[in-house]
Amino acid sequence: MIEDPPVLTARRKIERPAPEVVSAFSGIATSNLVDALGGGGALHHSIKPLGAGDGLPFKFCGTAITALCGPSDNLALFAAVALAEPGDVIVAGTDAFKGAAVAGDLVLGMAKNKGVVAFVTDGMLRDYEAILPVGLPVYCAGLTPNSPARSGPGSVNLPLSIGGLQISPGDILAGDRDGVVVIPQARASEAQAALPALLAAETALLSEVENGLAVPGHTEALLASDRVRFLD
Repeated sequence: MIEDPPVLTARRKIERPAPEVVSAFSGIATSNLVDALGGGGALHHSIKPLGAGDGLPFKFCGTAITALCGPSDNLALFAAVALAEPGDVIVAGTDAFKGAAVAGDLVLGMAKNKGVVAFVTDGMLRDYEAILPVGLPVYCAGLTPNSPARSGPGSVNLPLSIGGLQISPGDILAGDRDGVVVIPQARASEAQAALPALLAAETALLSEVENGLAVPGHTEALLASDRVRFLD
């Protein structure tokens, strides 16, 4: 006799980065974080901050806890909320399903009560007006009033893919108006080490631009070299 499969597969314990590692990326623009990762690491632009124009906060930095929900189901999301710890970012994968919302204000309110600092999904949300007072940074692909089932199957705290990237529990996520950047836990030290020089170089160039710089030196040097063929 074949037994029914479990409706959920979950890890209760994950390796989270130390708080000082996460805080090292807090407040840093996502564009700078991408540069520190070598030019990539942002989720697809379809995953956007919700409600920024209506006062919902959008900046965040925290540790990923993952919920693979699949299309039109959010059983795994409820389990992820139950297992979340303060400082976590819940990442809900829906296979980019647009036919129903994966969450609304009530689930997001529960997540906020658990100390979750942001919610990120490749799917849809609902209850926009009620989400605003929850005050949780939320990134999603859009809005629909359609509701999901809560039957599974799903998984919690296993790697998942959303927005063109794989996210593992314990990875560091940061968001601002430009989008969401994923800093793999294994590359956190590398990215942190690269930031000071990058930020210093950007500050120096910004100062030059504010003082009238129109063409950077590297472009002037290129145009004066034999690497450019002018047609006039």
